[in-house]
Amino acid sequence: MTAPTIDVLVVGAGPVGSALAIDLARRGLAVRIIDKADHGFDGSRAKGVQPRTLEVFEDLGALDDVLAGGTTYPLMGIHLGPIHLPWRMMGKAKSGDDVPFPDTWLVPQFRTDRALRNRLSELGVTIEYQRELLDLGQTAEAVSANVHSGDGIETITARYVVGADGGSSAVRRQLDIAFIGSTDESDRMLIVDADVRGGLSRDRWHVWPGLGGRFVGACPLPHGDQFQWMIRLRPDESPPEGEDQITQRIRAHTGNKRLGVYNITWQSVFRPNIRLAENFRSGRVFIAGDAAHVHTPAGAQGLNTGIGDSYNLGWKLAQVIAGAPVGLLDTYHAERQPIAAAVLGLSTKKYSGIAKLNPSSIRRGTDEQQLALNYRGGPLAPMAAEHSAALHVGDRAPDARLHDRNGTAVRLFDTYRGPHFTAVAYGPRSAHDMALLAWPTGGSPLRRVAIDADNAEADSVLYDTTKAFCRHYGLDRDTLLLIRPDGYVASIATHDMLTTTIAVIATLTPPVHGGTGYKGLLSQQESRP
Repeated sequence: MTAPTIDVLVVGAGPVGSALAIDLARRGLAVRIIDKADHGFDGSRAKGVQPRTLEVFEDLGALDDVLAGGTTYPLMGIHLGPIHLPWRMMGKAKSGDDVPFPDTWLVPQFRTDRALRNRLSELGVTIEYQRELLDLGQTAEAVSANVHSGDGIETITARYVVGADGGSSAVRRQLDIAFIGSTDESDRMLIVDADVRGGLSRDRWHVWPGLGGRFVGACPLPHGDQFQWMIRLRPDESPPEGEDQITQRIRAHTGNKRLGVYNITWQSVFRPNIRLAENFRSGRVFIAGDAAHVHTPAGAQGLNTGIGDSYNLGWKLAQVIAGAPVGLLDTYHAERQPIAAAVLGLSTKKYSGIAKLNPSSIRRGTDEQQLALNYRGGPLAPMAAEHSAALHVGDRAPDARLHDRNGTAVRLFDTYRGPHFTAVAYGPRSAHDMALLAWPTGGSPLRRVAIDADNAEADSVLYDTTKAFCRHYGLDRDTLLLIRPDGYVASIATHDMLTTTIAVIATLTPPVHGGTGYKGLLSQQESRP
């Protein structure tokens, strides 16, 4: 019997693969997610979740578990002999209702993984462990993946395959995609999750700097007794092993003979591996996360950038499977590779400065939060497109505090949350045009939101009583906006709003009622009374 073709096979069940599988599953796609490991990751490795990623997790339905598993970052405590200097690592959080989660969240990776697995389970998807990809073959219609498990070799046929299987990605190797960059084998860091004896305070991220850029650090992991220890090794040094050797190494560097580690639950040796894939796509196969770009740990960027990859790709795959123009899939590489390259440069610069205790390298601010990352100038956000005083097409759409007819406060993000596009009409004239928008029955639905437009035909009618929306969106006249499912601005129109918006819709959705592209959409409007 031939197994049915599924929509998407996701290879790799870390945060990036799991986030993608969640997005696909909630859109009703048939998805499988496999991983060669025996079980979920159990270490703290990527422990910083940025404000933009928290917004993504809220949309995917995993935020509560992530927040419950973490906390805000503590002050850094720099030990210089008997002197202990407090240092504020995180810059002052941006205040305002346009950013609902202003703080970077400290949460060990195994808890982030668990939160995403729980959400996947709610959607009826089970991660298939102990399944290793052997090879891939693709035709114009599908991809065949041979997968090895304890039961033998299974051939999985999928319309698309996404490799989220880490820096040594089997998917990327199968595609023979160049992974450009370098690995510094002489610069190694031992990372250890362990309990600590010796009275080390848990209200500081402790750092003991040393000569030649060597250091020992200990970050308290929330909701428990463990610290993540970071020990930068000498080029010729063998990594200490076991509780006794690691304790001796820590004592030798810090000079504190009371410190000791026990109950080690995870350890790894990290090497700065700075690489970027030449392409993020080959035919019907894509790569995301560390499979496409690997970063230093400085600035907590790797996991967050990978989640951004998944959030960008998920809705595009679903739209094309539903009948949208296949060229939409080309925009994944075009939008995400420049982001990954910029973030790679940022994290590399931060890492280089840490060894010198450069304050700018230690401090974290708006650059790391990923709120300002945008797709301006990309294939879906031409620079010639209309813009407002505050936003361009391709920018993240901000949150805002509005009110409904009863005076109840409503977050704008509440209307964005879900696997849909959102049309936002500010003012009565734009609300009239929004009501005329035809929308396809396949693919992501459209939610219509009218602001300051009484009697509008909309799913939600809201009021900008504090002018927060106008301020954050830079509006002073009737405007019709289209927001992508990943929360970025697809269109801004203040003149000829209907025609402008329809032209954008045609590039992102299946045809309407049998029409083809822009002309089909426009004819639907002309036929309306």
